[in-house]
Amino acid sequence: MSAVMTNPLRVGLRQERVIAPQCLVIFGASGDLTHRKLVPALFELFKQRRLPSEFALLGCARRPWTDEFFRQQMADSLGFADSADLKAWEQFSARLFYESVDLLRPEDLLKLSSRLEEIDRLCATHGNRTFYLSVAPKFYGSGIRALADAGLLDDSKRSRVVIEKPFGRDYSSAQALNRVVQSCAQENQIFRIDHYLGKETVQNILVLRFANTIFEPIWNRNYISSIQITAAETVGVEERAGYYENSGALRDMVQNHLTQMLAITAMEPPGHFDPEAIRNEKAKVLQAARLADEQEPWNCCIRGQYGKGGTKSNPLIGYREEPGVDPNSTTETYVAMKLFVDNWRWQGVPFYVRTGKRLAKRLSEVVLTFREAPVHLFDAAKGGPSSNQLILRIQPNEGAEMRFDVKSPGSGMKSRPVEMEFSYEDSFGEPSDEGYVRLLADAMLGDPTLFTRSDEVEAAWRLYTPLLELIEDSPWRLPINPYESRTWGPAAADTLLARDELLWRRP
Repeated sequence: MSAVMTNPLRVGLRQERVIAPQCLVIFGASGDLTHRKLVPALFELFKQRRLPSEFALLGCARRPWTDEFFRQQMADSLGFADSADLKAWEQFSARLFYESVDLLRPEDLLKLSSRLEEIDRLCATHGNRTFYLSVAPKFYGSGIRALADAGLLDDSKRSRVVIEKPFGRDYSSAQALNRVVQSCAQENQIFRIDHYLGKETVQNILVLRFANTIFEPIWNRNYISSIQITAAETVGVEERAGYYENSGALRDMVQNHLTQMLAITAMEPPGHFDPEAIRNEKAKVLQAARLADEQEPWNCCIRGQYGKGGTKSNPLIGYREEPGVDPNSTTETYVAMKLFVDNWRWQGVPFYVRTGKRLAKRLSEVVLTFREAPVHLFDAAKGGPSSNQLILRIQPNEGAEMRFDVKSPGSGMKSRPVEMEFSYEDSFGEPSDEGYVRLLADAMLGDPTLFTRSDEVEAAWRLYTPLLELIEDSPWRLPINPYESRTWGPAAADTLLARDELLWRRP
């Protein structure tokens, strides 16, 4: 099965592991995630020649589609930039199939088993199957139980399950879901996905730290004064109001994406590059993390909700005016908070995390601010003395930059800050892969390094339990602070840092 390469440079840069013959089964194949992320990621893997020739994709949903209709739906959602992509799609789409399946109907599971055996014979996939649950979270437990009851998870070496976020709504529901999942499959078969971990720049934090001797000796409380982790979006809730009204920014972004970035930034060096060694260190960070004020948690967390904004030519409505949103909604679209990690490396160093919709700029980044020099020998050209910063850009413009002082031109001895920059696109000739490309490949390889383990998930939920309980029982303690669309969020979030004489970075 041949394919068209997107860029020959990739072959020289990559030393890829080989995916075994495989059938990927996507439940929820008629949904938005499959159209926007999963199939485009698989097509990218195909164009990079990273899928085996013995590969098949079986889409499953309740709609009565045919193989041909499913292929056409996927083609329509992709679009093709050139004739090479179209030719590659003709080859790839021959391996796409569809089966109408309701996971709650045992007779449909019998039909699914027969179809999988047929695909095994047709495509020589040797019974290797990865089941992807791209369904509503309430169906995660019943879905994996149905697969187990049908005997589709019996072979722990040839079958695995990928589960989308959110994994639970709080600590107790995450524990309950873990019990169900682990009663149906072994932990090494379970891949809890967080697409942020698939980003090259998140993985680069590990390489930056542990492959360079200039960074690791200063990656601690002796040299770093504070850390900011930001995930900002310019878009609003869009078509996700039904989901978002029941989750909010704390559940949708902080508990998973931002917390995983915190864990990777703060983790200890693993003994060796092994999936469990890495996940052990991440779990230790989350178990040591705490809210900055455990007695009065409302003092270390700010909730906000976007209102109207934009420009005269492009006015933007507020969250409460969005279709499907309660006009009196108290769901947060913005969260900022202060955390500590109580261990030897990070004792006393504040971690500030923030996320929000309809903010001034789309970006995800980690900013490490270093302690100031003990004695200021030189006058600053502008303002007061500046702190050194290491800025890890997760998206967009993936890369990193170091901010440090140099001599300002002229006869005097004034200092001024400058930036030294690294860009993935400039250095490697192309932007990094989208997160799902790496994660789908790893799931089919059976590599759990970039997937969250059960104890990580539970530790993250436990960390935010006091805030979730406050929102439920005493919402007045964590009020909603309105902010104008396309700004950097509510003024109260600035106050959170002002108490420590700090400012949020606003690039």
